[in-house]
Amino acid sequence: MDNNAQVSAELILLFGGIMVVVLLAVYMYKTYIADLSGEIQSNEVNEFKSKLSEISEIFT
Repeated sequence: MDNNAQVSAELILLFGGIMVVVLLAVYMYKTYIADLSGEIQSNEVNEFKSKLSEISEIFT
């Protein structure tokens, strides 16, 4: 009977450890995606500004 309880406790600890790793991975991925989207928007804004500068040089 003690053997079954030990196996159950080990499985609970194993699943708990896996859940901690998964939650950390999701948090890190979320942070990475948020940083990446900010960088993409910044690049798009810079490209737009450069295109506007090119157009203004044509008309001035």
